[in-house]
Amino acid sequence: MPIEKIIVLEDDPIVRRNLEQQLRQQRYDVASTETIAGARDLMARDTFDLIFLDVRLPDGEGTDLLRELQSQPQKPLVVMVTGFGSVESAVECMRNGAFDYMLKPFSIDQLQVTLKKAENFNQLLKVNAYFSNAEEDDAGYDLQGQSQAMENLRQLVRKVARTQATVLITGESGTGKELVARGLYRQSSRANAPFIKVNCAAIPENLIESEFFGHEKGAFTGALNKREGRFELAHCGTILLDEISEISPQVQAKLLRILQERELERVGGNRTIKVDVRVLATTNRRLEEGVERKDFRQDLYFRLNVVPIHVPPLRDHMEDVPFLAQQFMPRFARKHGVRVRGISDRCMAVLQSHHWPGNVRELQNVIERAVILCGDTGLIEPEHLGFSLLSTSTSNSPPPGLGLAASTAAAPPAPAPAPPAQDLLSLAEVEKHHIFAAMDKTDGNRTHAARLLGISVRTLRNKLNEYGVPAKYGDAPDAPDSAEQPELPIERS
Repeated sequence: MPIEKIIVLEDDPIVRRNLEQQLRQQRYDVASTETIAGARDLMARDTFDLIFLDVRLPDGEGTDLLRELQSQPQKPLVVMVTGFGSVESAVECMRNGAFDYMLKPFSIDQLQVTLKKAENFNQLLKVNAYFSNAEEDDAGYDLQGQSQAMENLRQLVRKVARTQATVLITGESGTGKELVARGLYRQSSRANAPFIKVNCAAIPENLIESEFFGHEKGAFTGALNKREGRFELAHCGTILLDEISEISPQVQAKLLRILQERELERVGGNRTIKVDVRVLATTNRRLEEGVERKDFRQDLYFRLNVVPIHVPPLRDHMEDVPFLAQQFMPRFARKHGVRVRGISDRCMAVLQSHHWPGNVRELQNVIERAVILCGDTGLIEPEHLGFSLLSTSTSNSPPPGLGLAASTAAAPPAPAPAPPAQDLLSLAEVEKHHIFAAMDKTDGNRTHAARLLGISVRTLRNKLNEYGVPAKYGDAPDAPDSAEQPELPIERS
């Protein structure tokens, strides 16, 4: 994480000018003053990353300002400087929060070592704060499966992980694209550096540029302090751009610059910042079709698609279903404090006959539900899985290896009569069938279906991708007529 703005608080004019000159030669922004009052005024008007603080000053002791800075939420690193050093003074300064302690006169080499340590420590603080505020990731499991398809995938991950290449990971929702990304990170030479994830679909459009590249103080309303973006946090490490297809054309252009030049500028800033980052991207959509529709930049697609990795849907390796179910069962039994003896043969047959539109994530959720509901018997039965009659009936379930598109083509989903009380549908199943009914009613037109459901086209598209049915509904054309008002773009401050 680069150190950019520095205060030199030194009452000796010769030492102050000399230190200013050396720092400016290394392209730092430097502000200098000879009093504590002057330093307070500088920090009230701007954000600084580092301060060289003399111990003895005309209007007080530097240690007093050092203690004062520790109570501030946004505080610079402090390097104490003195010509009358002692062990006791150094120990006191370090206890009060000083980053380093230097004796005058010091050489250029000493200064450069201190600056390098400060930059590394600054990045460590920022990355630690990011992970402290990040949501707990409970999906951080390794790629599992005994099928040849999964073994081929693991071999490809091992081969690509050793390189520095940009990787585009494709596959349906719930197949484990993020697990592939984490595997690439853990087996790479950057495994000891940060791994930063950005969910492009979850960040509001008016904030995603700030999340990617950071912003300067005052760049927009609410930007009270300087903030480093995710690319800066991932410096020397790896960044995962999850659902890359959701970013706007404006951000696509800036992302292309990072991939080409490995440099960026914060929102509201004019400083060019170099970053050393390996980029991984995931998508559950076909970006080639986005390029054809002019929704996604072709040059960015080529930059991302250096090494493509496709994660197969669960229906293409159904032989892994029993193995995965047996792996998930004890894990959730421990999580919920439930004793489970196993899965019955009838239940395993139902699991193997299901078409799994939600892929491995759906299987994981089904097993967790079954573990909770199996009760005192400890044996998971078909009724514990929570499948609806519609999804488990043989007439509507395709044979293993066929996708949901074949199932829906044979028997289009229609509003089903209310099931018996003992076999109620989950809310997710109700929503899915309701969306399917709306799509059927509008002949697969997303715009009309979204209007009928009272949601945006983007939300509908994400829901369809979540249910794993791009073949029938996900790529349906929007309405040619412009009867509905387009969504207004969010105004940037």
